[in-house]
Amino acid sequence: MTNRMIRICREQVSRDSVPLFAVTLFALAALLSPAVSAAQASADTAASPAAFKVYQNYDFTPGDTIIFSDDFTSTQDGEFPDRWQLVNGQGVANSNKGKSAFYLTDGNYARVAPRMKTKTYLGDQYTFEFDWYPVPGSYPILLFLESADGEGYLSIGKDAMEFHGPNDKPYVNIYMPADLNTDSFMGAWHHVALAVKGTQMKIYVEQDRVMVVPDMGMKPASLQFGGIAGQDSPLVFTNVRLASGGGMNMIGQKFTDAKIVTHGILFDVDKATIKPESMGTLNQIKRILTQNPDLKFEVDGHTDNTGTPTHNLTLSQQRADAVKAQLVSMGIDASRLTTKGFGDTKPIADNSTDEGKANNRRVEFVRK
Repeated sequence: MTNRMIRICREQVSRDSVPLFAVTLFALAALLSPAVSAAQASADTAASPAAFKVYQNYDFTPGDTIIFSDDFTSTQDGEFPDRWQLVNGQGVANSNKGKSAFYLTDGNYARVAPRMKTKTYLGDQYTFEFDWYPVPGSYPILLFLESADGEGYLSIGKDAMEFHGPNDKPYVNIYMPADLNTDSFMGAWHHVALAVKGTQMKIYVEQDRVMVVPDMGMKPASLQFGGIAGQDSPLVFTNVRLASGGGMNMIGQKFTDAKIVTHGILFDVDKATIKPESMGTLNQIKRILTQNPDLKFEVDGHTDNTGTPTHNLTLSQQRADAVKAQLVSMGIDASRLTTKGFGDTKPIADNSTDEGKANNRRVEFVRK
């Protein structure tokens, strides 16, 4: 642990001596039910055109192949998720109104790590995404990055974001953008995305690229979630997704591929409602179509094998239609796009694993 981390730890322990809420189980129950439920109820509503407009300059696209995915729906409430390792502290799965999440409830620092087959699973280029719920009064959430060069960490809070390389070299600190640093930030869900290439890292919160670290001073090999956690101020996250590769980057290139396979167009569960964070991928597709005016695509929807084949076929067609409608609303001529739903009939990965299911849930753009 670096001297700076020790100092932060001591300061935060001192702050802990004045509780923000009464440290009782009743307070915990009250915190985890009404506050989280209200935000989740809002998150479950369909995205408005205004939300997509906010994301119109979003340029994050996920990597090519998903190597870890967990939304905690397979973990019973009150249990520790079996696809994670407890490094320090305490944690538990919990859900409200159908949205499952991981709650780190005790530790200074609490730390958990995804269970992977190897200890060094981060390659030269990858993306990492998760949804984060900052409970009012909670401390920043930390991502610990492990490497042969030492440990670094990224701290994400309401007011600021910090990156600390091994031995605090480099140390990068930036205030959150004004549209995020508001009274409504706490007690609401936020999408966080990281894109790493070599030693460079870009970090997004919602539609904003908040920080760029040109050289982390390390090449991370693995990662952990963590931070200062308590029963009255848990650290809450869900929809964790790690993907290898760097996503699409077709700027200035003539498109000649037979098709594009995307995992970055996301939908509400069992619906054809596109999530606003899908705009990074949709913006790339729009750019490709704009730069190649003769290009036409068939938009193909694919699902995993959850649900009946008939239901999946219908859902995949509705999702393909929704993607076409969104691209048309962004200025693409409708005559350049057709749609087709394939349901779960064309898997590209094993549906028996969460990662396989995540890879099978995709939208393909097939050249016509």
